[in-house]
Amino acid sequence: MWDKIERLDTVPGVDRRTAEVALAEVGTDVKPFPTHDHLASWTGMCPGNEESAGKRQRGRITPGNRWLKRSLVQAAWAASHTKDTYLATRYRRLAGRRGKKRALIAVGHSILVIFYHMLKDGTSYIELGADFFDRLDPERLTRYYVKRLESLGHKVTLESGVTA
Repeated sequence: MWDKIERLDTVPGVDRRTAEVALAEVGTDVKPFPTHDHLASWTGMCPGNEESAGKRQRGRITPGNRWLKRSLVQAAWAASHTKDTYLATRYRRLAGRRGKKRALIAVGHSILVIFYHMLKDGTSYIELGADFFDRLDPERLTRYYVKRLESLGHKVTLESGVTA
């Protein structure tokens, strides 16, 4: 069990106490949860899905395990203050659009998904890096910056930096 706590502790923003709370509440065996979505639902770290006539009513999080939820939100807050990590970048991207509190819940959900896969597969945490979203779709990022520069009144001509 101590080796699992050590592995969970490698996730940015997660300290020993958060790892202990996660293992105490979920257990070392995640087989009762077929997918990470089931675990997120049980924890209460997924948005509510209240809909009427095709219109979403509320996006409040569902009730769940309050101790694990609190620990995950605290870990998300700590992860949002780390430098050059995937979770900090995810927080900043979401906080700009959705607000700080919703971004914390989303990053806490991401940490829970990471925990699930680490416990299920027995793997270690692999940092994706702060530039993960830039590497994901570089063409989209190029279009975005060209559009921003043109909106500021610049004329943009792109040349490939790769020599063949």
